[in-house]
Amino acid sequence: MKEYKLIINGNDYSVVINDIEDTLAEVEVNGTPYKVEIDKPMKKGIAFSAPKPAPAPVSAEGTPVVTHQKTTSVGTVKSPLPGIILEVFVKLGDEVKSGQKLLMLEAMKMENTIEADRSGKVTEIHIDKGASVLEGAPLVTIG
Repeated sequence: MKEYKLIINGNDYSVVINDIEDTLAEVEVNGTPYKVEIDKPMKKGIAFSAPKPAPAPVSAEGTPVVTHQKTTSVGTVKSPLPGIILEVFVKLGDEVKSGQKLLMLEAMKMENTIEADRSGKVTEIHIDKGASVLEGAPLVTIG
């Protein structure tokens, strides 16, 4: 598995190549899976494999050690569809409430209101008005 961070037309994309076989690649772009056809077969020496997970931690007695991660209210609102950003209604540092209108996305000739999925402060705006986004692209981070 190979992961790449790409910037295309000013937009950030996380691309993970999961598997390549001859001319067919299985990739994920911002978490959305795709099957991509490559114009010529890859060399036999190139192989992608998932890393092996580390063994679970155990105490000196051999009992499993359980660790808890703190849950956080920080989250990124992602694009539900590919489209173009028509309007951004919030600014960096704005306090927003769950369900508040964040931006307007045009997709398939329809205007779609993108709302906050949690209350908090806008800590990052990943896009600008007029930007083209793919499904799953990060739009706004609320912390």
